[in-house]
Parts: sequence; structure tokens; C-alpha cells
Amino acid sequence: MTRMEPLRTIRAGVLEIAYFETGPADGPPVLLMHGFPYDIHSYAEVAPMLAAAGCRVIVPYLRGYGATRFLDAATPRSGEQAALGADLLALLDALAIPRAVLAGYDWGGRAACVVAALWPGRCAGLVSFNSYNIQDIAKAMRPEPAENEHRLWYQYYFHSERGRAGLASDRRGITRLLWRLWSPTWAFDEATFERSAAAFDHPDFVEVVIQSYRHRFGLVPGDPAYADIEARLAAQPPIGVPTISFDGADDGVRPVSDASAHAHRFTGRRSHRVVPGVGHNMPQEVPRVFADAVLELILASNP
Repeated sequence: MTRMEPLRTIRAGVLEIAYFETGPADGPPVLLMHGFPYDIHSYAEVAPMLAAAGCRVIVPYLRGYGATRFLDAATPRSGEQAALGADLLALLDALAIPRAVLAGYDWGGRAACVVAALWPGRCAGLVSFNSYNIQDIAKAMRPEPAENEHRLWYQYYFHSERGRAGLASDRRGITRLLWRLWSPTWAFDEATFERSAAAFDHPDFVEVVIQSYRHRFGLVPGDPAYADIEARLAAQPPIGVPTISFDGADDGVRPVSDASAHAHRFTGRRSHRVVPGVGHNMPQEVPRVFADAVLELILASNP
């Protein structure tokens, strides 16, 4: 089974980020951002497709995953959206990439949306699964319809100390279950799961995950270093860069939404697409569809 190796590392902000890079160094840059509970291998097939098309492809491990590490033991192990966006911006700076296509889903898609909204000059185009992926924390305690609420059981579980203990003692059991529930039509095997699950052995994984799912409901404070970014995100800033957004017809986390549901959040050119037979881990389930969306944005920005 293909592993995304060798990894490179670079100091970026508060992290030493581990990332996989492929494709020509002078190609149009693309950053592929993974989600929870996944890792860079969500893009094991997407990355070579983009590299073959001439792109410079960079796939980083998020904070709390894989070989990415915090530089200072005193840095709060925050998983809040502002931190994820700041990490992505810091990585662009560290790699001296002025502008790139940003593509992702779940946590990684949120990081991409944050950069696209707040620093649009750094984003040549956005591929975002589940559309506008910036959290509205002020409204987080408003209950959703019951059909949606039951999908979020894991978030409520992580709000409790029982949930923290459960994740700490059985990372693979919980994450394997989430893979099955979130992508019911994806027949992944144990080797595929284990290739990614190794990334969850990170010593900060549990703390980052727990903080993320508590912060998004306003239950714990964020890292003061990102307070200004969180304040800007609280205004739900629009995204004006060219965007292709997706929903999976069989996503076990977020129900399919019509393009109009988030239309007011996108002020630039946007195409929204629903992919049949696809769950939550779109790039690994239908890599060709995901790669083609990235290439469509690159072609549009480089006619």
C-alpha cells in the first residue's frame, strides 16, 4: 500500500509542520488539507494525479497529527478554527508561497475556508467539502433538527470527561467507528485504516481534538493568541475567491444542502455539486472527482 513518503518538515508559526510534497517545484501550488479523524493519506491518490498534471502539491499533517509537532511545550493545544487557519497561513509563509489553490474537507476544509475568507489574496481558488465551513460559535447552542443532532453524538461525547477518557483509551475504536458511520458506502479495509490511524498516536492528538469540539460550542476559551482571528470569524466573513463546493450524498456527518443554503456566504464565482455514493472522506472515496475540481480551478486561474 502506497505511503506518502518521504516527509519534509518546516518551522511555521508555533509548529514544525510535517508535510508530503510532490510535483514540479515551479508548478501551480496546491495545498491539500485533511480532516478529523483522517490524515494525509486521504490524498494518497489525489496528490499523484495533480502532480502528473504539473502541480506542486503539498499535503501537511494538521496540529496534533502525525509528525507535526508544537515547538513549545507551553503552547496551548488548541484545535479551534482560528488556530487551524493560522497554521495554514504560516505554512504558506514558511514555504514562500504567495498564492495557492486550497482544498480540503472537515478540519482541513475549515482551515482553507478561514484563509480564503480572511486572506483572499493568498488563495487562488478553494475546493471546500460541506461548503462554507467556518463555525458560527455564537449560534452553536441552537439545536438542529433531530435528524441532524443524532449525527453529532461524538461531539457531545467529547464534551464530557468520559469522552476524553474514551478517546484516550481507544483512539482506534472510536475513529474506526466514525469512518464507518460517516462513509457508509466506502469499503475501506483494515490496512487502509491503519495507514492513517498511526497519525492519531500523536501525544497531543487527544488534547487538540477535545479542545476543538468544546471550543466550537463555546464551552472552553480559545488560545488568546488567536483571539483577533476568532473575532473576525465571528462576523461570518464571506468568501470571494473562486470556489467549488461539494456535499456527499451519503455523508454521515452533514446532510446534503442545496447551493442556496450557503449562497450568501460566497460573493465570488462558485459551483456547488452533490456527489452520489460519497460519504465524508471525499478525496479518498472519489479521488478523480476531487482532483478534477482542483484542476478546474487552476485552469480558470491560469487560462
